[in-house]
Amino acid sequence: MTSKVYNKQIGGSHYKDMVVQPSEFINKNKLLFAEGNAIKYICRHAHKGEVQDLEKAKHYIDMIIERDYGPQENWIEGYNKWKDLQKKGVVSDKVKLGDLKKLLK
Repeated sequence: MTSKVYNKQIGGSHYKDMVVQPSEFINKNKLLFAEGNAIKYICRHAHKGEVQDLEKAKHYIDMIIERDYGPQENWIEGYNKWKDLQKKGVVSDKVKLGDLKKLLK
């Protein structure tokens, strides 16, 4: 059962109209700040911030990935590393991804 505190929203109704408000879900599951914000922005994008809210959610998800799994390279960085290794003759076009990761360590 939802407590009275979740029946009140200051500024708009984009959360009150939901079956379960993001803040209630976040608090009851004791989620961390970044996880909570990602959920909040995903839930409200259609009613408030649209694409910008989804971009914010992606930003928080990137924070979680970096926090929990370390910095991640983008595909361009990975491709450039592969091209450099290919020029040095270390890898060929037939190299497997797992083998490439071992070479880069």
